[in-house]
Amino acid sequence: MCGIVGLYLKNEALKPDLGKMFAPMLVEMTDRGPDSAGFAIYRDPVDQGQVKFTLASDDPEQDWKALDTGLEAGLGCDVHVDVLSDHAIVITDATERDVRDWLAENMPQIRVVGSGTTVEIFKQTGLPAEVCGHFALEQASGSHAIGHTRMATESAVTTAGSHPFATGLDLCLVHNGSLSNHNRLRRYLARHGVTFDTENDTEVAAGYMTWKLRDGASLRRALEDGLDDLDGFYTFVAGTRDGFAVLRDPIACKPAVLAETDDYVAFGSEYRALATLPDIGNARVWEPEPGVVYSWGGGQ
Repeated sequence: MCGIVGLYLKNEALKPDLGKMFAPMLVEMTDRGPDSAGFAIYRDPVDQGQVKFTLASDDPEQDWKALDTGLEAGLGCDVHVDVLSDHAIVITDATERDVRDWLAENMPQIRVVGSGTTVEIFKQTGLPAEVCGHFALEQASGSHAIGHTRMATESAVTTAGSHPFATGLDLCLVHNGSLSNHNRLRRYLARHGVTFDTENDTEVAAGYMTWKLRDGASLRRALEDGLDDLDGFYTFVAGTRDGFAVLRDPIACKPAVLAETDDYVAFGSEYRALATLPDIGNARVWEPEPGVVYSWGGGQ
């Protein structure tokens, strides 16, 4: 089942209202995915030479202060930690690789949910409205966001296995559907330096996009190449630092709707997810064609 949503603001004046516009979209998809929910929001770019991490821990007693002091002492870097529920946003001038290696050796209970210059990713088990509340989504500003509500039909209900998935800097992906060749593709990508943390097939799709982007492809090209390399049925919504894209597989058995105005582009598994958006009555609304990439901003 599952529900996916996305919102890309073309009008920068709306950035302070991104969360207020986006949260109702995600909550509306509750009956498509009541087991867990998550979202990625692109906001607050860090300075040159810095990296922003979203980290999470299943330990309710997690000592985030120890992370702060440990990174500073272990890597000799500047660190800022902002805790939100069981997640933390960490901004540092250490390299991404050094931070990942330090965490793996010293605090393996902490997961890297995402990293980059703008993206922040939050996900938990529970109803979408609860997840939105834990991370104050309605108060969030930003340029674009993608989200997912999960009905777990093939794997356990866990925070780590929930969407969105990120496998590269600022790249994030949500997926409604199922891939049939993800195990073979996982092994192939691992041989090419892509790492995975879960058995979820969506993480493999995200890893495939990362591999393509590392090789110089645009987001649009990566998705187009996926039409040949990814077997199964799927609708993808993907985000990068400044891009947003949507793709349905050539069969397109999963529902999807796009809406566009002069101010925004919005995606939902069903139109009702878009119904509360401003000026939606005057939007161009259409069903994405099978096998066609729709992209905006840096997704071109």
